Amino acid sequence: MSTEHPTSPALIRIPVRIVVLVVVLPVRMAWDALTVTGRLLDRSLLRPAGRGLEWLYRKVLAPVGRGLVWLLGAVLVWPWVGLWRYVVLPVARYGIAVPAAWLYRRVLSPLGAGFLFLLEKLLLVPLAALFRYVLIPLLRYGVAVPAVWLGRHVLTPLGQGLGRCFRQAGRGLGWFLPRLGRVVFVWPWVGLWRYVVVPVLRYGIAVPAVWLWTRVLVPVGREVRDALALCWRVAGFVSRAVGRGLKWLAWNLLGRPLVRVWQGLRWCGRNLVARPVALVWASVVRPAGCWVRDGVWAPARRAVVESGRAARETLASARAIVREARRDAWRVLVGSVRPVEPREPEAARARTLGSTTNVSGAVPAPEVSLRKRG
Repeated sequence: MSTEHPTSPALIRIPVRIVVLVVVLPVRMAWDALTVTGRLLDRSLLRPAGRGLEWLYRKVLAPVGRGLVWLLGAVLVWPWVGLWRYVVLPVARYGIAVPAAWLYRRVLSPLGAGFLFLLEKLLLVPLAALFRYVLIPLLRYGVAVPAVWLGRHVLTPLGQGLGRCFRQAGRGLGWFLPRLGRVVFVWPWVGLWRYVVVPVLRYGIAVPAVWLWTRVLVPVGREVRDALALCWRVAGFVSRAVGRGLKWLAWNLLGRPLVRVWQGLRWCGRNLVARPVALVWASVVRPAGCWVRDGVWAPARRAVVESGRAARETLASARAIVREARRDAWRVLVGSVRPVEPREPEAARARTLGSTTNVSGAVPAPEVSLRKRG
């Protein structure tokens, strides 16, 4: 047996499990009922509704939205874009920016160079001379030199003497004041913390709290945790048993009668509708369809095919007759012209060296002298 988690007595375990079972059982049954209801709604309502909404969005809302976006762009955006691109920008560029740049470059810049020149010669140069030849000597020999002499020969020795005095006094006070402050402010609080506060916190609060946590809260919490886990499983068994009972009751009260009614309807449909329809189809409709196909449709189709072939041949012969008549009329108006039969052009025969005969199949050589070539 572990010393860290000692077994709780039955006086704590049994009442805790009874109370937790009474509290958890309705919660578990409600949870199982909500789970079954959610699954049923998901299969029968939410999924078909989601597919319907997806189809509606894909087939209706998305095309309508794209059309509205295009319409809004064509009505509200494109005119302003065209106005900005083809009216405002050209006006701002060629009506304001270009003239302003030209004015700055051709007028204001030369004018500002002349103004700076006059300002430098009339104001800055006299001020610089006044500062260099009047103010600097006055400050140097009237203020700085006497101040340096006073600081070097008067204030520095006086400061050194006062520094030695203050250093000795500070050493004495630095040795006395910490000890006085420790006696007055530190030792009483240290004694109060060590001999009053710490014993009160340790034996009045910490030890009872540790005992309460170890002996009461930890066993009760552990039993509540174990009881919750056990009672959740037990409540699941009870809930499933109640669900099976309700299912059996619903099956016997509603399911079986509905199944029997469905079987009766199915038997009636098979024997009163399907078999007569199949008999009528096999004995009346199919023979009538075969007779119509073989006795009416096939001869009519052959007759249509023959008629179409005869019509094509008639049209071909009529086109030939019209062509001959047009050719005869052209001969009467123009006169008969002997048609020139096309023939292949003959290649020129090349001459051999030292003779005037041509070799058949040879390429004719150019009649140009070597001097003219070179």
